[in-house]
Amino acid sequence: MIIYRQTARVLVQGITGKQGTFWAEKMIGAGTTVVAGVNPKRAGQSHLGVPVYATAKAAMAQTPFDIAVMFIPPSAAKDAAMDAVEAGAKTVVILTEHIPARDVMAIHHAAAQHGTRIIGPNTAGIVTPGEGFVGIMPGHNSNIFQPGEVGVISRSGSLGTLMCLNLTRAGIGQSAFLGIGGDPMIGTTTRDALIALDQDTRTRAVVLVGEIGGAMEEAAAEYAAGMSKPVVSFIAGRASPAGKKMGHAGAIVSGNVGSYAGKRHALEAAGIVVADTPSEIPHLLGPGFGAVQPELAAAVHLRA
Repeated sequence: MIIYRQTARVLVQGITGKQGTFWAEKMIGAGTTVVAGVNPKRAGQSHLGVPVYATAKAAMAQTPFDIAVMFIPPSAAKDAAMDAVEAGAKTVVILTEHIPARDVMAIHHAAAQHGTRIIGPNTAGIVTPGEGFVGIMPGHNSNIFQPGEVGVISRSGSLGTLMCLNLTRAGIGQSAFLGIGGDPMIGTTTRDALIALDQDTRTRAVVLVGEIGGAMEEAAAEYAAGMSKPVVSFIAGRASPAGKKMGHAGAIVSGNVGSYAGKRHALEAAGIVVADTPSEIPHLLGPGFGAVQPELAAAVHLRA
């Protein structure tokens, strides 16, 4: 379960904390079906109108859920994720960053054994405008997100927010936003998200927001080459100096692998138009939302 649907029942781990309370309230207000929360010290109480349990396993026994979202610090993230996975969550959205690498590997191993989809770590979450959101994206803000037919994939929550804002201001709504996360070891890749949107009947076109580092965009390009739905892209890091370590945990460039030039070449070879700036994306999609505008696409290629 990568694309959020309102029928999915959501558990909020850490619901009574400051961030958990703030974002759970926003999620509920946007239509998200939050059914329960977790805080061992507040078990048996109610918070924001939903019951609070000591563990995800206890919640599943009394108030079944499909998705768990974690407002949990790094030191406790492994235990919380394991609890949700072993409870039977279909999807676990891990917002936490700076989780120790060995803990992340343990989480992914457990998820594979239990058939659980991990989104993150270090994700901002997922949004389906008009239905709800899970995480810390401003899915409640109608100035940024509007229902539509364009799916958006992004490693970065801030870049994803900017892209959706540009689309909404241009009158182009989104079918779904998928924030896959910025860490090196994530449970849902750009390619995974692209496949989900390709198979989604509500999505007619895809915007892929990538960054330098890793090879996820290159792997996604291989799949995109066989898609009938149009894909346009923006890759952050064009002006990054060669050989310099960048900010995102996933921004590791080795030779040409993970470089801006390498990613752009792979995407364009697959027929994807790569914009120089986020503001170009709505114009490339055009008024039909389902086909890249050929004149603008040609102009972008000439500048590259």
